[in-house]
Amino acid sequence: MARAFLVVMDSVGIGGAPDADTFFNGALPDTGANTLGHIAEACAAGAAEEGRSGPLSLPKLDALGLGAALTLASGMQVPGLDATPRGQWGAATEVSRGKDTPSGHWELAGLPVPWEWHYFPDSTPAFPADLTAQVAAAAGTKGILGNCHASGTEIIARFGAEHCATDMPICYTSADSVFQIAAHEEHFGLERLLTLCRDIAPILHAMKAGRVIARPFIGDAENGFTRTAHRRDYAITPPKPVLTNWVQDAGRPVIAVGKIGDIFSMQGIDEVRKGTDAVLLDHLDDLVRDAPEGSLTFANFVEFDSLYGHRRDVSGYARALEWFDGRIGTVIAALRPDDMLLLTADHGNDPTWIGTDHTRERVPVLIAGQGRGELGQIGFVDVAALVADHLGVTVPR
Repeated sequence: MARAFLVVMDSVGIGGAPDADTFFNGALPDTGANTLGHIAEACAAGAAEEGRSGPLSLPKLDALGLGAALTLASGMQVPGLDATPRGQWGAATEVSRGKDTPSGHWELAGLPVPWEWHYFPDSTPAFPADLTAQVAAAAGTKGILGNCHASGTEIIARFGAEHCATDMPICYTSADSVFQIAAHEEHFGLERLLTLCRDIAPILHAMKAGRVIARPFIGDAENGFTRTAHRRDYAITPPKPVLTNWVQDAGRPVIAVGKIGDIFSMQGIDEVRKGTDAVLLDHLDDLVRDAPEGSLTFANFVEFDSLYGHRRDVSGYARALEWFDGRIGTVIAALRPDDMLLLTADHGNDPTWIGTDHTRERVPVLIAGQGRGELGQIGFVDVAALVADHLGVTVPR
């Protein structure tokens, strides 16, 4: 029985979104942003030499059609991404009015977001007083720290010591529809942080804020603070069934790798495997060999986005892409004759762009194990349809 592996390379956009002019990083529209294309240009120009060198080398992904998808999406042609595709390939365009994780993943799973997300203003304070009072009451503290837009590493450096001294949680947001809470795993307690996030999530969801994210960290003021791998996302539950539900309702197993379980609030998911991207690729290696017949494995590799895109680290992003390309080759080689491996992305995050936010872009759609051919320009929702069709699962109308 056919199996499917749907793999999201978080933020690996390929430019060309037709509505990019309506999305912004600061005052600059995302027009012309191109995550993959600009990384490849920087590599070819010798401007991404930290920990790697030379033109961007992605032979496995390019053989599937990555360079061809880049040209289809944005017209860009770059050195090293010019292979004749041996897989099925195309470019997908999003319609949801968000360039964030839930918007991209929900739509890839067949459900465009049916509402406008709530975003917090880029001001200090960022949150309304009644919300901060509810968070402090739930935490059992006299107040909160932060209350602003910030990067996760910067804000724990700024408020970590005060948090440890006062117990007050560090609350912050970004250009995404998120409410994030950072707390020390030992001083505040990991379970206490997760309980706090879980308890206040319904308040934020009622506002149509997409996610409450627990951001635990360790360390001290003298040696510095470091975020841990125990992040947890509390996302709004999709209002209608999505791909995972369709597959599960058909009696097939659904395995989530990475933060997929959090993104979909465990809807239609039987098993979750987590870890760093390196650990997740170990899981994917295991699953391509051992996942049950008829199953869907739905994976997200977040570190392109979280470690390199938001931090505008071009060399780091290039290193991550080359590492992933090397590892995905073993997965492709282990596919069974009836398997489908579909690689895509949920948005862009151009590390050469201004600001720190995601960028509005089209994304690649690359399929291994199902012959070769051009898919053309498709929608995000068509990704779910391709997977469902391969598995023989009915798409609800």
